[in-house]
Amino acid sequence: MPSTDIATLLIHCPDRPGLVHDVTGFISSHQGNIIDLQQHIDAEQNAFFMRLEWSMENFTLDNEEIESRLQPLARRHQMQMSLTFASRRKRIALFVTKENHCLYDLLARHEAGELPVDLPLIVSNHETLRPAAERFGIPFHHFPITKENKLEQEQAMIALLKQERIDTVVLAKYMQIIGKAMIAEFPNRILNIHHSFLPAFVGAKPYHQAFQRGVKIIGATSHYVTADLDEGPIIHQDVMRVSHEDEVADLVRLGRDLEKNVLAKALWWHVRDRVLVFKNKTLVFD
Repeated sequence: MPSTDIATLLIHCPDRPGLVHDVTGFISSHQGNIIDLQQHIDAEQNAFFMRLEWSMENFTLDNEEIESRLQPLARRHQMQMSLTFASRRKRIALFVTKENHCLYDLLARHEAGELPVDLPLIVSNHETLRPAAERFGIPFHHFPITKENKLEQEQAMIALLKQERIDTVVLAKYMQIIGKAMIAEFPNRILNIHHSFLPAFVGAKPYHQAFQRGVKIIGATSHYVTADLDEGPIIHQDVMRVSHEDEVADLVRLGRDLEKNVLAKALWWHVRDRVLVFKNKTLVFD
């Protein structure tokens, strides 16, 4: 029976003539029907980037053999590539602490079928949001964190994530610094969300600090987590105008709305394999 799967190929390599021809030629030579193709050239870096989707219906290669058959092409052009299939849904773990706005938003989107992922667990360093997990029928795992047990608890978390075959971690307002061991296990697969006042208003109550300064714009940023705190590749950002009429509570409410939407869109692009990381930047093929 013909496959109705969709394959997605992300590529970056040194720019040179014939790249598009060679890649699309490979697809067409195996009866693949290309349904989306986007490309970009960074002249300063002499780098070529491409995202390509094709239908596996009538394709003459099985999913498992495509990558090996692409290797001669990859070696010839010094390509870094990633191949994924729509049928293989990503398995997501949500990390939370006490704030619930991003958690409820993602859970609602998932329940409504708007996030094409499997969501087998929620991890937290507090018990506060266990009722939310139970309401949506998702297992909740509590890992209390102290200065003394942080490394041990992180190893336990990593073991749980491996056991559940998690490939993406979403920090939905998880108020702990992620250690190097977990970052190494999930390179460019840990998404974070925070307000866009950093580094101007760091620490507790950033919206209170912003109110005292009379800010006119608030924002939110979603990025991949790296060992450099809050300096990972940015996936998505958005801003909103505010005025002198807005109180602190308004800034908090509006800021939370921004955080929910920015994180949801960043995760949507990530799970649809529309984000390509190059050095400390991203290309988002939206």
